[in-house]
Amino acid sequence: MTSMAPKKITYTEFYEMVQNNKVTGQIKSLELIESVESSIRGVFKDDSEFTLLVPKNDQALLDVIKENVTNFSVIPPQTFWGQLIISYLPMFVIGFIIMYMYRRGSEVGNKIWAFGKTKARVTGKESNLITFMDVAGVDEAKEELQEVIEFLKDPKKFQRLGGKIPKGVLLIGPPGTGKTLLAKAVAGEAEVPFFSLSGSDFVEMFVGVGASRVRDLFEQGRRASKVSGKGCIIFIDEMDAVGRLRFTGMGGGNDEREQTLNALLVEMDGFTTQTGLILIAATNRPDTLDPALLRPGRFDRQIVVGLPDINGREGILKVHSRNLKVAPDLNFRKIAQQTVYFSGADLANVCNEAALLAARRNKETIGIEEFYAAIERVTMGPEKKSRNTSKKEKEMTAYHEAGHALLSMLIDEVDTFTKVSIIPRGMAGGYTLTPPTEDKHYFNKKELLGQMTVLLGGLVAEELYINTTSTGVSNDLERVTHLARSMVCEYGMSEKMGPLTYGQHQHQRFLGRDFLEQKDYSDETAKHIDEEIRQIVNQCYNRAKKLLTEGRDRLEKIAKRLVEKEVIDIEETRMLLGLESSLTHTDSNQTQTPNISSN
Repeated sequence: MTSMAPKKITYTEFYEMVQNNKVTGQIKSLELIESVESSIRGVFKDDSEFTLLVPKNDQALLDVIKENVTNFSVIPPQTFWGQLIISYLPMFVIGFIIMYMYRRGSEVGNKIWAFGKTKARVTGKESNLITFMDVAGVDEAKEELQEVIEFLKDPKKFQRLGGKIPKGVLLIGPPGTGKTLLAKAVAGEAEVPFFSLSGSDFVEMFVGVGASRVRDLFEQGRRASKVSGKGCIIFIDEMDAVGRLRFTGMGGGNDEREQTLNALLVEMDGFTTQTGLILIAATNRPDTLDPALLRPGRFDRQIVVGLPDINGREGILKVHSRNLKVAPDLNFRKIAQQTVYFSGADLANVCNEAALLAARRNKETIGIEEFYAAIERVTMGPEKKSRNTSKKEKEMTAYHEAGHALLSMLIDEVDTFTKVSIIPRGMAGGYTLTPPTEDKHYFNKKELLGQMTVLLGGLVAEELYINTTSTGVSNDLERVTHLARSMVCEYGMSEKMGPLTYGQHQHQRFLGRDFLEQKDYSDETAKHIDEEIRQIVNQCYNRAKKLLTEGRDRLEKIAKRLVEKEVIDIEETRMLLGLESSLTHTDSNQTQTPNISSN
């Protein structure tokens, strides 16, 4: 049941009701409410309510009410403070809500009023425990950065001969080589303020925000430099996110990124600059950076942080094994020999995988077997022992891998395999490991032809076994074609095509620049290139077929042993074929990572 709103009546009607109330008893009770506008609220004898406005201080009406209404009361007006609170309470509530939202926004990082401020984090020795002692394999880069830190600590040592502090240092290298780790080491070693942030922290959907953040970052850096009295270091990771090449006519421009880059160029070397502020940046895509950013005066030094050599890999393995319980007789040099072309991040992953594998095997220490297994796991993926394969497919995989393995033993200019397996790993149904016997940075024509011959061994072995080939040779053919094309178009190793390069070198394409380039040779030349590539591949194929046909009995022995045991190494293979053990020829200074042939 809902209550009805009071009925509004006129002053005249009410006055007449009050005068006759002794006779009619129509009004049951009355309330006089005194306020800015006085009003009367009453109840009829049928319990319905009514209300009306009355003049203030109407003494005649009050006398009539007192005489004719027995149930009459007066509600006095509110005090000044009560009226004040009621009047301003909504404003206080609204102000409290605004303050709460602002404080809450600050806590979660959504500072509405600081939208254009930098998101840089200040790091010092107290909050960063990484030093140059934790960095290995990049000695030249460490020396360059240590010199920058030494300049900040003792600038007079360099300024006495007129030298100036470098304004920028750009770290260039593949992913995982330790660029960010070097920056963390700088933060741990430097006794100056260190600001760190990512290039993506500048980029927003609103034009001008990134540029504002750049200006705010350098302004904070200048203030910190003045306070410290020695200088300041700013580190920007993934520099290509903000320093990308400006619009060149294709792919569309990005006003926000370009304005951010322009602000960065001005702050680094514009009309007004300040010494003592050093910018360190890292990127793995230097080809996409704007040329104006790379010139001296902005990035005075460009440090290449490449993949480590065998000594560097050994040092990195020791750094990442400090907190691991490794076997006392563990030889890190042997592990480094099997991990050529591994980055620092890959080696850290190998150490972690070896520790996990040793724990699964319930061992007290981590041995070299776990490290070797971890290398294969990182390179190829986990073994798929549970995969159900047919007998025919298993035999075909065994012949395929036996072809790779036997050719690596028969061809002198290539490295001999160390392990061959038909247990599937990752996307491969089997694999053959052929680690180089020494560090190699260059290959001659004979060595490349030998590599192509070994790669084609799997295809030839399948033809000898089932008189046809399978889809397992696709990866081998792709690598062979790539090597042959590189020999003709990049290395000048074709007698017919001469010592020239043709076309663009293979690299990651950048929209707006690479798609506008044209090939620099005619269609007739392209036809000759295809013919020469086909001739080189056919030459290697015929050589592989000749060697495997002559040694078919050896091929079948290796394949049958693989079907039986699934995994064999070089020593067992030599014993199987009645050859001299390779241990008598092993060089203790072997290097380089496994070259993997797989189907």
